[in-house]
Amino acid sequence: MLQVRDLAVEVGGRLTLVGGSFTLRSGDKVGLVGRNGAGKTSLLRVLAGENPAAAGVISRPPAFGFLPQDPKPRGAGVEATGLSHVLSGRGLDQLVQRIEKLQAEVAEDPSDRNVRRLSNAHDEFERLDGYAAEAEVRRIAAGLGLKADRLEMTIDSLSGGERRRVELARILFAGSDALMLDEPTNHLDVDAKEWLFGFLRAYQGALLVVSHDLALLDQSITRVLHLDEGELVEYKGNYTQYVKARASDEARRAKLAQRQDAEIKRLADLADSMRGQTAKRARTAKSIDTRVARLETTRVVDVKQRKKMNLRLPTPPRAGTTVLVADQLAKAFGANTVFEDVTFTVGRGERVLVMGLNGAGKTTLLKVLMGQLDADLGEHSLGHGASLGYYAQEHETIVAGRTLLDHLRDYAPDLTDQERRNLLGMFGLPGEMAFQDAATLSGGEKTKLVLSMLTAGRHNVLLLDEPTNNLDPPSRAAVGQALRDWKGAMVLVSHDPEFVAELAPQRVLMMPEGALDYWSDDYLDLVALA
Repeated sequence: MLQVRDLAVEVGGRLTLVGGSFTLRSGDKVGLVGRNGAGKTSLLRVLAGENPAAAGVISRPPAFGFLPQDPKPRGAGVEATGLSHVLSGRGLDQLVQRIEKLQAEVAEDPSDRNVRRLSNAHDEFERLDGYAAEAEVRRIAAGLGLKADRLEMTIDSLSGGERRRVELARILFAGSDALMLDEPTNHLDVDAKEWLFGFLRAYQGALLVVSHDLALLDQSITRVLHLDEGELVEYKGNYTQYVKARASDEARRAKLAQRQDAEIKRLADLADSMRGQTAKRARTAKSIDTRVARLETTRVVDVKQRKKMNLRLPTPPRAGTTVLVADQLAKAFGANTVFEDVTFTVGRGERVLVMGLNGAGKTTLLKVLMGQLDADLGEHSLGHGASLGYYAQEHETIVAGRTLLDHLRDYAPDLTDQERRNLLGMFGLPGEMAFQDAATLSGGEKTKLVLSMLTAGRHNVLLLDEPTNNLDPPSRAAVGQALRDWKGAMVLVSHDPEFVAELAPQRVLMMPEGALDYWSDDYLDLVALA
């Protein structure tokens, strides 16, 4: 059971939650919703004990699993492989190592003490269902779309999407009393999402999930917690039912707020009209002032109309006819060849979509093109006047301990701080966030910061690796429209069919084969799968 009482959450000097209280019991499946920047990710971090609460009490179950938006593998198995890492969720990897050590000790010294220690270790292994554990790990990994051979590879050699799947598999395998999952469907294809939906529906513990995947919210949850403007409101039912209830609630609050504002204005005007007259009227005015003050402290605040993101990316500097050339590129990690003989060019203003299953080398290719990884074979170069910008799916360009303004200063040294703040505001990051540590941002806010950095950098070629991950639907639509109208060139990786359709790429690069084809709408059916 997870119990929360009078919780306050502070991020970058601002309170994103005040007085939040709720309880999750076994079998509860709760969706945490709210706009980008409302504080959902920060709330989950506090609930998981990763960040301190500003106030309040949290009672956590002894065993719980937490999947952050940008998970880094936590701890490590005794081996550096994905399989060992997942097994470490129950401590089985270390237990196997301990049993092997005890077996060697018994062989040298078969004393009662050593035999008893070995017997106890075997009993613990059986209690944790160790003999069936590897089969269970492989079943979970397969359900999440992680191929069997990828489990044998080291964590560091896996793609970002694969590392996230390994961490999710570890959490699901561990057998927790409660799960707190932040965007668990990121990097999952359609089949893997369906498997996860089924797992979560059958899960017997308490579930709290943040997701922009409406199918997950509709299929898997029974309650919704809505977080906005520091307030946490609970709704019964799935996401569709919540949307209707929330709309009705907002309409009711708006009408009540109008009536209260009208009454406050009427009384204030009445008090003002009495001032400066007789002493009796002055006392009456003062009494009315007290009543107005009391009404103002208890009035309902109307739901703020959110500003629609209106992004207009600047016209990029003109480049030559060909902006990027890749010639017979190959990359391997140890004995694992990720791709080879990849050859293509990108023309000025052209959009190329890179497709392939998880592990096909899409992210690795972009990192090679950006110069973050060295190609084992082949060459790549920029054309005349080309300037390369990179959006990394794991927000690798964001540095902890540096503010949002610090990041923009690096990319736009010629702009004034006011111009930088205006740019942040255009991406839905208001001025009061300018001096906030960028590492404390939510996933959606980090996405907006990186896109603002790319805009400030005046690039004319963008490498985009899953740029819509973590964005809420309005922000995703705004980013898609802005990039659609932008005149620069793009090499794009995305599982988002609507976003890809908006950008209308001219060509498709299939990985790991490196095969090129002209874009056709028939490929849209494959985007979510690849």
